[in-house]
Amino acid sequence: MTTEAAESVEAAGGVAPAADPGFLQRYGASIEYILIPGPALVGALAVFGGFVALYGKNPLDLYFYMYYGAFGTWFSWQNTLTRAAPLILTALCTALPAQLGMVIIGGEGALLIGALSATAAALAVQGAAPIVVQIAMVIAGMIGGGLWITLSGGLRQYRGVNETISSLLLVYIALAVLNHLVEGPMRDPASLNKPSTREIGAANMIGSIPGTDVHWGLAFGLVAAVAAYILIYHTTFGFAARVAGGNIRAAKIVGLSVGKLILTVCFLAGSSAGLAGMIEVAAVQGRTNANLAAGYGFTGILVAFLARQNPLAIIPVAILLGGISASGGLLQRRLGLPDASVLVLQGIIFVFVLASDALYGRIGFLKGKS
Repeated sequence: MTTEAAESVEAAGGVAPAADPGFLQRYGASIEYILIPGPALVGALAVFGGFVALYGKNPLDLYFYMYYGAFGTWFSWQNTLTRAAPLILTALCTALPAQLGMVIIGGEGALLIGALSATAAALAVQGAAPIVVQIAMVIAGMIGGGLWITLSGGLRQYRGVNETISSLLLVYIALAVLNHLVEGPMRDPASLNKPSTREIGAANMIGSIPGTDVHWGLAFGLVAAVAAYILIYHTTFGFAARVAGGNIRAAKIVGLSVGKLILTVCFLAGSSAGLAGMIEVAAVQGRTNANLAAGYGFTGILVAFLARQNPLAIIPVAILLGGISASGGLLQRRLGLPDASVLVLQGIIFVFVLASDALYGRIGFLKGKS
């Protein structure tokens, strides 16, 4: 810093933020949320580019088409936002229990059960007004998904079963339940080649946001993320959940009902994923079939980890991952890469993000140390 600059800063009564240890101590943790995941993403893209180069393709072409397929045109943006909607909701299924120190990775199962519940509700009241059918679908989808994840919370609280394992196994049970119902009791006799339920009806579908081809599920996801942020960081319930997540024994000593917190948070988490399943039925598929098992629940895990379990940070991360997913078709057409190659990239990103997790709190200058 020059003498003149130092004098001007001193006259202003302060020092530059970068040179202020107090500033770094106050905001270092927040800076880490950007400084650490950013290079992890860049490193994952570089490694993926290396694999593509071994495949005989130019990595620069890869990055261009990924950007163009995700954000290059208005059509690409709409496709990206459409895919981001369920990712926001399934990411909340992992992020909310994380406040209690739980690792729930069963969002995919809650999505499938939510879709089945919503479809069953729509078919049960199909003759009612569209708004009544849609409300019934929302309620049924959220209850179905919420109860499904609550099973993991209950097993953790009352039987000591690891919630990560139970929630993952419940995904396969949910898929088996879906296949059984779609191919059996709920099957539409007219669906010959691909077993499906009967359609919920065009009048009962959720339309698109005016002026776009993006369905209203995006708005649902945004509202849910903001509501989750307020719940966790601006209510006594959220404070209690974070206290329990930091130290369950201390939470019990001060009289917090940890069991009730676990079951409530798990229900809210499953409800968000169940709502994602309802949206996929009411806004995209129009019925329940095997197409619903598209992996949104598993990608939501990556979104939640990359966002550091912050409900607001989930929104831009879901848009980023939605864009990567949306670019898969263009990569297949222009570069001849398999459409599933974006899944490989997502896996690499997940590995890099998990590896970079060890850096949090260990970067000296962000703690005001020289």
